[in-house]
Amino acid sequence: MNFLETPLKDLYIVEPRVFSDARGYFFESFNAKTAVGTPLENYRWVQDNESQSIKGVLRGLHFQKGDHSQAKLVRVISGQVFDVAVDLREDSPTFRKWFGMVLSSENKKQMLIPRGFAHGFLVLSDSATFTYKCDNYYASESDSGFLYNDPDIGIKWPDLGMAYIISEKDQNLGTFSSSYKFQL
Repeated sequence: MNFLETPLKDLYIVEPRVFSDARGYFFESFNAKTAVGTPLENYRWVQDNESQSIKGVLRGLHFQKGDHSQAKLVRVISGQVFDVAVDLREDSPTFRKWFGMVLSSENKKQMLIPRGFAHGFLVLSDSATFTYKCDNYYASESDSGFLYNDPDIGIKWPDLGMAYIISEKDQNLGTFSSSYKFQL
């Protein structure tokens, strides 16, 4: 696996080694043994999640607070998404900055998102299956987030020529400034 630094501190793009031939392909999406000496070595994954969404679905921006904060290793099994992470760590030189990239079943890239980041994605293809490993269990009482289009963060989401499909919960999230009274 190759680990590519992003403009955000501690956020990595993970490029697996893919073996392809006429039959298809094979790759390891994670291997604890080969993670030693890489940015993945300090993570212990305890929960795997998967979602399937149609084109235009925007999920996020979400994070968990306090002791329930989660790191994630995210990837797309089928389809294509624009994946975004926002640094929420006040002591980080990239605090309140965001990074986004296309993750797809074709490029097989993953994003390693450490604790202290908000996360969201927009489905670009007709549908997408999105999966992620977490290093902490989900706790509903620690669930939090802020609006995907918060002007203080300024994420440049792709224009799909259609309205995004956003859950009622995500539509009712506050702005970063109004919701940032939390302890990571």
